[in-house]
Amino acid sequence: MPELPDIEAYRAALSERVVGHELIGVRLRGVFLLRSVEPGLDAFQRRLVTGTRRIGKRLVLAFEEPAPPLFLVLHLMLAGRLAWGKPGAGLPGKRGLAAFDFGHGTLLLTEAGTRRMASLHAVAGEAGLIPHDAGGLEPLEADRRSFAAVLQSERHTLKRALTTPSLFAGIGGAYADEILHAAGLSPVALTGSLDEEAIDRLYVATREVLATWIARLSEGVDGGRWPKITAFQEGMAVHGRYREPCPRCGDPVQRIRYVDRETDYCATCQTGGTVLADRSLSRLLGKDWPRSLEAWEERLGPGKAQ
Repeated sequence: MPELPDIEAYRAALSERVVGHELIGVRLRGVFLLRSVEPGLDAFQRRLVTGTRRIGKRLVLAFEEPAPPLFLVLHLMLAGRLAWGKPGAGLPGKRGLAAFDFGHGTLLLTEAGTRRMASLHAVAGEAGLIPHDAGGLEPLEADRRSFAAVLQSERHTLKRALTTPSLFAGIGGAYADEILHAAGLSPVALTGSLDEEAIDRLYVATREVLATWIARLSEGVDGGRWPKITAFQEGMAVHGRYREPCPRCGDPVQRIRYVDRETDYCATCQTGGTVLADRSLSRLLGKDWPRSLEAWEERLGPGKAQ
């Protein structure tokens, strides 16, 4: 799912291309994408885009103000992606969901797979944006005191806390994995168990990881480059790198899988060498579940831990 750095990269690229330009019209493939009926999409035709915003993991296009102002709110969900094409570009294959036509180009919305989860809302007035905001703290705008207060306001594991939209805005599983690795903290440590030094590390890691990836993904967008957003970004330390060597210590990255969610981490750097129990596998193996990195490597056999 595109998260805060990904949406910020899209927002920067869109700002370069559409702010100050008139939306000619919107082409939809099917009606499932549009989740609102008032105002209708025809209200946006021939209106000037005045700005872009991010609300959590949502991307917002603002249009010149009649009374009240109008907004288009895009939520890409798991597999939605944006691309920029030539004027009048056709919707690509089965993945194409919508085309937003401008005189100088077309914004294309696609979604991989068969599940149609992405959404588009047409909104009138600032008050109409409120239901799209889960209320989480913006991590790059928060001071350390506010960050700590929100972190410890509810009892969760660190991975759960970072990815709860009502606590922190825009952070999902991928960047939570990267943040926790950078901070050297276990994804299953409880929020209430952290001392002041650990909270400091988490606060700094959150800001550094998000800012670094915003800069990396947004590089060149002011020169015409469109950001490449993928589920597993090249250069990540642990996310999507199961069994590959940790860039800090060289030991294999571990994984917890629960239903359709995954957590990638380094046992050496984050859990003191303890391999966390994967629910399905630990139930299957019972007492044979390897409790340490050494036992895990021994069970896999020579060379397989890499």
